[in-house]
Amino acid sequence: MKEKKSNIGQEPIRDARTLGVPKMLILGLQHMFAMFGATVLVPILVQSYGLPLSIQTTLFFAGIGTLFFHVCTRMKVPAFLGSSFAFLGGFAAMGAMDSGMYAAMEASEKLQYACGGIVVAGLLYVVLAAIIKAVGVHRVMHYLPPVVTGPIIILIGLSLAPSAVSNASTCWWLALVSMAIIIVCNIWGRGMIKIIPILLGVVGSYLVAVIANLTGAGLIDFTGVKDAAWLGLQPFFTDFGGSVAKFDVSAILVMAPIAIASMMEHIGDMSAISATVGENFIEDPGLHRTLIGDGVATALAGLFGGPANTTYGENTGVLVLSKVHDPRVIRLAAIYAVVLSFSPKFAAFVNSIPAAIIGGVSFILYGMISAIGVRNVVENQVDFTNSRNLIIAAVILVCGLGFTGGLTFTVGGASITLTSLAIAAIAGIVLNAILPGNDFHFGKTANADTAASLGRY
Repeated sequence: MKEKKSNIGQEPIRDARTLGVPKMLILGLQHMFAMFGATVLVPILVQSYGLPLSIQTTLFFAGIGTLFFHVCTRMKVPAFLGSSFAFLGGFAAMGAMDSGMYAAMEASEKLQYACGGIVVAGLLYVVLAAIIKAVGVHRVMHYLPPVVTGPIIILIGLSLAPSAVSNASTCWWLALVSMAIIIVCNIWGRGMIKIIPILLGVVGSYLVAVIANLTGAGLIDFTGVKDAAWLGLQPFFTDFGGSVAKFDVSAILVMAPIAIASMMEHIGDMSAISATVGENFIEDPGLHRTLIGDGVATALAGLFGGPANTTYGENTGVLVLSKVHDPRVIRLAAIYAVVLSFSPKFAAFVNSIPAAIIGGVSFILYGMISAIGVRNVVENQVDFTNSRNLIIAAVILVCGLGFTGGLTFTVGGASITLTSLAIAAIAGIVLNAILPGNDFHFGKTANADTAASLGRY
């Protein structure tokens, strides 16, 4: 008799409790690993700008922010909120400010003012959410049809591609090992192995790196792990007054406008997550709720010295590969992040993962995000024989890939940088609004019921 093949991982799993508690805990761990590298990379980069952004604080508010987001979205959206890269330009500008009151200011105080700008940026999310609530998501989404959101989702993945190559190039053979493990587990694996390919890719390639270290390869530096304490409080607990955000118009003008970019990324990510799991999250629980959850989480993090949050594409990639779409698993990852934020030693241990492994994993995850954007366009039957659609998509893609350094302009004596993704999103939205022939109606257009290319339609 032919052996019956397990269907675990073949069809989407929407209630992970059917897998049992041990497997759920492991799935949550996989999501935690997926977000960890990028989340802690933000404070590491900010520290290079001379601002002492804490890794522990970043982890803590990534977890707390994610849990708050799930409460705001009625526990329906499987999204993880990690550190936003969009605000790095703002942090760099704040670190370089040396005029007026900032001339002789300590780096720690500059960080407080930068975080004040992040608080205001988070509140701008709430303003947009209020507009959507007032005029209706249908009217707002009329300006965000699949011909706009599809290319934007593609760009989210492509914009991350250089970092994947850069990390992988530090040791190509190790990156290929991590990629090979993920591919083999996902395609030929069965049962639990097929569901956790990312975690197995990280752990397996890390063990290979440890073995290589024994031969003198020097791929992993354990010094930081050895010196770090097992337990330690975040800075806002130990030095509350030195962590709470401060407000100044100049800092706000540097940081807050970046919310334009991050809000567009949020809408694109909500479209990507909806497309991945086959649920209309823009309609239910509603884009206004997801924006409030993301915005308040960002404002809360900034208030206590943390970076802005954003919905993470890395975790969307994990949803694609694992086919486990239960938000409970994401909440487990958030709880892990909060607990582990109290352990400097664990943060140092995860930081010891070679960049090449992160690069290999990113090759798969970032490509998956772009593939979802392609699916968005295909499933919604966007007609590219129509010159209007072709022009909109072309301008979005060129802006997203062409403005590699973003676009910098001066407001009130401070330089403000819009990322390439923000420029692309704004260009696409404007073109879609002014060019004649927009016949997309959210919730009414056949085969394009949402901007998210829902699998059920």
